[in-house]
Amino acid sequence: MTPGSTGQRLRHQRPSAVARGRGTPYLFLLPAFLVYGAFALYPLGRAAQFSLYEWKGFGSSTFVGLGNYLDLAGDADFRRAIGNALMLIVFYSIIPLVVGLILAAILRRGQVRGMGFFRTVIFLPQVIALVVVAVAWRQIYSPHGLLNDVLRGVGLDALTRGWLGDPGTALAAVGFIGTWVEMGLVMLLMLSGMSRIPAEQFEAARLDGAGAVREFFAITLPAVRGEITVALVLTIIAALKTFDLVYMTTSGGPGNSTTVPSFEVYFRAFELREVGSASAVAIVLTVLIFAINVGVSRIGERES
Repeated sequence: MTPGSTGQRLRHQRPSAVARGRGTPYLFLLPAFLVYGAFALYPLGRAAQFSLYEWKGFGSSTFVGLGNYLDLAGDADFRRAIGNALMLIVFYSIIPLVVGLILAAILRRGQVRGMGFFRTVIFLPQVIALVVVAVAWRQIYSPHGLLNDVLRGVGLDALTRGWLGDPGTALAAVGFIGTWVEMGLVMLLMLSGMSRIPAEQFEAARLDGAGAVREFFAITLPAVRGEITVALVLTIIAALKTFDLVYMTTSGGPGNSTTVPSFEVYFRAFELREVGSASAVAIVLTVLIFAINVGVSRIGERES
């Protein structure tokens, strides 16, 4: 066999080998995609299908097309639920992000001893079942609970009330529970990002006369933009899909002052037996979560 013929044969074999190499990752991804499709995409598609029908969950159904969505557009309860969910974003995302950033920067600058233990403690609310969290905070907020006892003890009796039973404070009370739950996650993400900043950058800034505030805005904040984006995505999802806390603390009340889309899905499907309307709420909520988080991710990528 001549060298030329051997080279020609190798050249003919190379494309097939490259093609096989390129196709291999897709074969590994196929089982994962099948599982994802079976447990995520298929139920979502069925919910979208149900949203086009008027159905009580059993018996015959009636095709109404986009009728359920049109009804939601004029439904005051649904609009209130969307407004409440957007307000919870402030408590679940914005407040934990601001406070978590500041506290993480203080801890990073101060080099607190026992940081590993502290990280475990602040992350504990994330691993406690939300039902347990809700029951505990319901006792704290009760008319004879810890919060009112503290207010009475410092002479602020006029501020005591049933926090979860007052339409003016119920949503904020539920939102503060979300702040407490998400604070540890945000702080942990911020501390993780700040630990990757080289110490030389802070030393150089201090030699130039930069104070703590200037260090924060010039070095720390730009370095943790990726972690900020991740924290916002996770906490916004938690805010918009919250159900456990609302169900266990207020059940959407008093009135509809704390109702949220996830609770509306449950209420319409299992209390009113309007499965089509509940499915329409679920689809709208899914689209809302997707749109907000895509926007947050795009902004984070643009600024990083």
